Amino acid sequence: MEAFLISTLSVAVGELGDKTQLLALILAARFRRPLAVILGILCATVANHACAGFAGAWLRGLLSAELLRWLVGISFLAIAAWALVPDRMDEDRAPADGRNAFLVTLVAFFFAEFGDKTQVATLMLAARYDDLVAVVGGSTLGMLCADAPAVALGAAAPFAIPFRAVRLAASALFGALGAAALLGFRFF
Repeated sequence: MEAFLISTLSVAVGELGDKTQLLALILAARFRRPLAVILGILCATVANHACAGFAGAWLRGLLSAELLRWLVGISFLAIAAWALVPDRMDEDRAPADGRNAFLVTLVAFFFAEFGDKTQVATLMLAARYDDLVAVVGGSTLGMLCADAPAVALGAAAPFAIPFRAVRLAASALFGALGAAALLGFRFF
């Protein structure tokens, strides 16, 4: 349960103000089909975070517990710094054709998540915890917790989210998680 809850919280907060959350807002505003956009996000996230989870599980077998603790701590501190950098979306990437909202969202989210801070967080959490299903399930739920409201907002009133404040909060959480890992708190 711990792996699920920490994965959910880490990814939900890490996703706030991220480029994929902006993408959710843009796709919802363009297509006005929130269910199709949310289902695309769900499927893309499961596939992408499963890849990250398998990579993290593989790393767990190669690294000592002490080295892994340091890597998780340093990675989360790096994600905290990364969260402070605003993401920019290229508006030409989201097509205006509403017939393929699910497929466009699926492909766009799958590729937008590669190398993203939430994918890195999922990889590191899967390296830390021995429950791949809990980590991938939690990270997927965290992604939906952050992106589903953005989809609803994008369909109703696009671009009304205060992304700077959200980035600061995400950075603070990842900084605290990184410091906790480096100090040797048990949940890391």
